[in-house]
Amino acid sequence: MKLIARLLSSVLLVFVIAACSTESTDEPTTAAPAETAQEFVARANREARELWIENSAANWTYVTYINEDTALMNALASERYSAWHSRMVAESLQYDDQELDAETRRAIDLLRLGNTLPAPNDPDKRKELTRLQTEMEGMYGAGEYCRSENDCRTLPELEDIIAGSRDYDELLDAWQGWRSISPPMRDKYARYVELANEGAAELGHDNLGAMWRSGYDMTPAQFRQESQRLWEQVEPLYEELHCHVRAKLGEVYGEDKVPQDGPIPAHLLGNMWAQQWGFIYDLLEPYPGVSDLDVDSTLKTKDYSPQEMVRSAENFYVSLGMPRLPDTFWERSMFSKPADRDVVCHASAWTMDTEDDLRIKMCIKQTYEELRVIYHELGHNYYQWAYKTQPVLFQDGAHDGFHEAIGDTITLSMTPEYLAEVGLVASAEQSQQAIINRQMQQALDKIAFLPFGKLIDEWRWAVFAGEVTPENYNQAWWDMRTKYQGIAPAVARSEADFDPGAKYHVPANVSYTRYFLAHVMQFQFQRALCDAAGHEGDLHACSIYGSKEAGERLQAMLEAGASAPWPDTLEKLTGTREMDASAIIDYFAPLMAYLQEQNEGRSCGW
Repeated sequence: MKLIARLLSSVLLVFVIAACSTESTDEPTTAAPAETAQEFVARANREARELWIENSAANWTYVTYINEDTALMNALASERYSAWHSRMVAESLQYDDQELDAETRRAIDLLRLGNTLPAPNDPDKRKELTRLQTEMEGMYGAGEYCRSENDCRTLPELEDIIAGSRDYDELLDAWQGWRSISPPMRDKYARYVELANEGAAELGHDNLGAMWRSGYDMTPAQFRQESQRLWEQVEPLYEELHCHVRAKLGEVYGEDKVPQDGPIPAHLLGNMWAQQWGFIYDLLEPYPGVSDLDVDSTLKTKDYSPQEMVRSAENFYVSLGMPRLPDTFWERSMFSKPADRDVVCHASAWTMDTEDDLRIKMCIKQTYEELRVIYHELGHNYYQWAYKTQPVLFQDGAHDGFHEAIGDTITLSMTPEYLAEVGLVASAEQSQQAIINRQMQQALDKIAFLPFGKLIDEWRWAVFAGEVTPENYNQAWWDMRTKYQGIAPAVARSEADFDPGAKYHVPANVSYTRYFLAHVMQFQFQRALCDAAGHEGDLHACSIYGSKEAGERLQAMLEAGASAPWPDTLEKLTGTREMDASAIIDYFAPLMAYLQEQNEGRSCGW
């Protein structure tokens, strides 16, 4: 169940399918000999849907109402799902030597990949693993930094400091403070790795990382090479951006704090994890005041409610010919942080019943960044809705990068012209200086993200493979962050720390490669959709808003779900069968020329 597995722990599409089996026992059983492979797959689809419905509800309740009771219910549901999945995988082995039609074989293969956290086929170990994962996710969701008994700050409050402050010491305090929540996870994480690797081995994989990499219609080794190839296509653009950003931060904070021949201090980039740098745009604006797309002010001046911000995103999808979201979406989603309880604010999109019960979970603030996240999350919802007619085992993206790329592709169409058309900015100036300003804003998020998106799983793959051990978790983490991102902590870190645990996806067991792939593929998708819309001119100026032709092309790809190998599905939209980062270089050509000019005479690299 590739779909169920990926959505099990996705931030953006968390449905955790960990559920009660229709059996009364956790012990594996043997399928009736008379059951054909096709009948087995049909039964798996029926049972999977039942599990999905029950356990989506359990997980939704937990992440929107964190307490001991909901944690227990969620953990128990996860145990039972793991038991069901282990049983079904064992039963599927009887069909290995049979000649099967392509659809049935694919369904069985996806079933075997259907748990991103495979538990050992031992009831006690299964219980231990699911509770460890639930505990770590709960620790993250309830985490706060307390400088005194009466001075505690939650993650959203600390993120506001990192985004808005320009005081070096205040930024460092907030950065260190959030990382105080993760050291207690360290031993739990080490044990989780042991148990998850044991579960992956029982399914025939070398380790959990190899199992994750098996979900891309190629071998784990081939996929590792493929991700490296894509990174190398865009690495020169990232290096130019890093060089320029470091120089500007040196002007602001002093070269004693930001040396011009080394990594950038991790707390100065406007984001708690230095994964996107858009919040420091004010320090980097190439041409001050030129076509300032101040969407934040519009949202505040017009006092957009969270629901109104979501309506704005829905309207874009409707303009492509897609339906309005069902009434239950508006009744059951979580748009704001409740005042009376702990929740996981990390944005995610949900399908609760494999059909029409769609939801998002967010703690929405009146910012342009949050608005773009909403557009992204609805991309998941519309994808989920499009493939609802597929069998449950095929209800997923062609691979997980597809699911993340859809909403990101739509945000590329939030051009100045589009923002002006829908009343979010007053004008849509498109002088060359205005273009450079906008591209800088985009690159600080989309290009800055690329190495971060790659290294999270690079670290975990090494951990799962035993190349990184608990004795050097933190050192290996920072070695990779420096290697790929060119950033480093401003204060000494040690193995008493567990900085990976301060990033949601690590304790929550969410594979991160999907986001790296999405940041590549969204530009490839956009180029194809703009061609379908009849756009002429520069790629960065294209918005597909209102194009039914682009909508039809997009919908055809979405409806396929995971029913075919991803190159087949990619071809439906792009006409090609290979992921390609060249569209990023095309899109950011104006900015690349600007950065190369600015970096003349500077010593780039780290």
